[in-house]
Amino acid sequence: MHELTLNKQLYERIKEEISHEFINSNMPIRGELIAPRIGITANSNEKLGSCISRAYSDAVVMAGGVPLLCPITDDESVIDEYIESIDGLILSGGDDVLPYYVGEDAAKNVGTVAPERDRYEFLILRKAVAHNIPVMGICRGHQVIALAFGGTIYQDIYSESKDQPINHNPPFDRSHKVHAVKLTHEKSILKELLSNGDGDCRNVWVNSVHHQSVKDIPKGFIETAVSSDGLNEAMEAYPEKSIFSVQWHPEQMIRGNVDKERQLKLFEYLIDEARLYHRARAIHKSVLVVDSHVDTPMHFKEGFRFDIPSDTLVDLPKMKDGYVDAVLMAAYIPQGKRDKISLEQATKQAISLLEGIRRIVGENAEKLVIATSPEAVAFAKEQGKKAIMPVIENGYAIGRDLSLLRTFKEMGVGYITLCHNGDNDICDSASKSNNEHNGLSEFGKDVVREMNRLGIAIDVSHAGDKTIQDVLKISKAPIIASHSSVRAICNHPRNLPDELICEIASKGGVIQVCLYSGFLNEESKKATIKDAADHIDHIVKLVGVDHVGIGSDFDGGSSLCGCRCEADLIRITIELIRRGYSKIDLRRILGLNLMNVIGNIQQIGSFLMPFDN
Repeated sequence: MHELTLNKQLYERIKEEISHEFINSNMPIRGELIAPRIGITANSNEKLGSCISRAYSDAVVMAGGVPLLCPITDDESVIDEYIESIDGLILSGGDDVLPYYVGEDAAKNVGTVAPERDRYEFLILRKAVAHNIPVMGICRGHQVIALAFGGTIYQDIYSESKDQPINHNPPFDRSHKVHAVKLTHEKSILKELLSNGDGDCRNVWVNSVHHQSVKDIPKGFIETAVSSDGLNEAMEAYPEKSIFSVQWHPEQMIRGNVDKERQLKLFEYLIDEARLYHRARAIHKSVLVVDSHVDTPMHFKEGFRFDIPSDTLVDLPKMKDGYVDAVLMAAYIPQGKRDKISLEQATKQAISLLEGIRRIVGENAEKLVIATSPEAVAFAKEQGKKAIMPVIENGYAIGRDLSLLRTFKEMGVGYITLCHNGDNDICDSASKSNNEHNGLSEFGKDVVREMNRLGIAIDVSHAGDKTIQDVLKISKAPIIASHSSVRAICNHPRNLPDELICEIASKGGVIQVCLYSGFLNEESKKATIKDAADHIDHIVKLVGVDHVGIGSDFDGGSSLCGCRCEADLIRITIELIRRGYSKIDLRRILGLNLMNVIGNIQQIGSFLMPFDN
């Protein structure tokens, strides 16, 4: 599946017409609800203002949710409040979309438009998607979703469609069946919901009240239903995003008691997804959520800003949208030559990257802090700030100079990954290795001892199996694998075999599952968040829930279907909740395990330092 991408040009058009003078505010955190709150976008009525057919809210209530009408507004701060208040979103039916917003001339038979509704609805959709709130689109809402993600619509199917369309807007009661739809995708959510459990999709009759229709499905979506004239009737974005939409009006069929049980399943599914989202968000708000490895500093170019949405997979808005409290941000040094000049250059590069981390934190001091300990991470969350712990990826940065470890410790470095792709003076790597040292070099053994003494965590991601075995024998402190997955599931040398996972865990360490698709599934293009959850499951079954976490490797090459950026980490949480993990389990997986291990390592360092000079 292609990565699902929002239509930036459309939002630029919308933004041109909306004031940017908004007030930031935070809604109080709600506890877990039995009935999730479902926002319903409003229609625009000249006399009544924001309003909606009761059929929508009744369908939500019947399905077990609490409906909340979201009145039309141009105030983005109000829309932010809607997003913090809801657990699911329904984009309702209504007027045509203003053709200007999608860069088209108005067609001959375009109907009534409400530009203020268009602006508000595209914005609320964008924010809901950024937060991973489940979304259902109905009729116009189906078309809005298509346009928002770069698809196209027929402004008028009767004048624009090449084939002769059937009547999609007859003068029937809105609950009456008008035409049949064929469910087109074997593994779609829609087919699962509407096939009555027997796979028979020949008799799914729907109502129809529209003259516009989705023409081209956006990338990242699959078409799930068509009418007999070939026009699209439904689509969904699973497993990329929790978004699905239909062209017909299931709420009106429910109101009229027409195929009620089957049409109600669409709303029940949304409610189930919203309930999972609500639980995940409540957990993220109440526990420490820590990503143990991101490579964002390599993208710190001149003028880079961390406080606004950027092309990087990690920035402040994405951390906020995903309710992520801290990232361990790596000064990554690619393996190069090992002559004196090259080693000195590697050290300078590491220092420059670490200074870059401090610069972006300094520029956002009201929202960001440097955290050098687990206590500092927890304190930052209490203060409503995000935390960054500097780390180094590749011990190549210290060359052959052991004293540089103290320099990096004083710069706040929490862990050092012993190597990257290729051997260095410390050890042999898992990839591109010549097995130069048969594990740790003699210098590497000194590095391990000195890192123990200084309380710097030893990260064995990228290290070869023999290197890891040597580290386990020598280290007086637990070790971590900041971004490594399970070799038993995906046979890659970067992943850890079960015996090493067991040894790391037995000595109090933690394995942080990497979200790089090639480490999760040997057919990398098929990898999804479900594969990431499988790797977590495997480690939990093997050594228990106390020895696993998540290290995304964002901005270092990771791109996983369903988890493309820091905001999407909550979707891993949702998948784990779906599999039965408790809040206590998730508290450990999402950050506590890693923080406990780093805290233990720092305590051991404070104990060793006075006696081991």
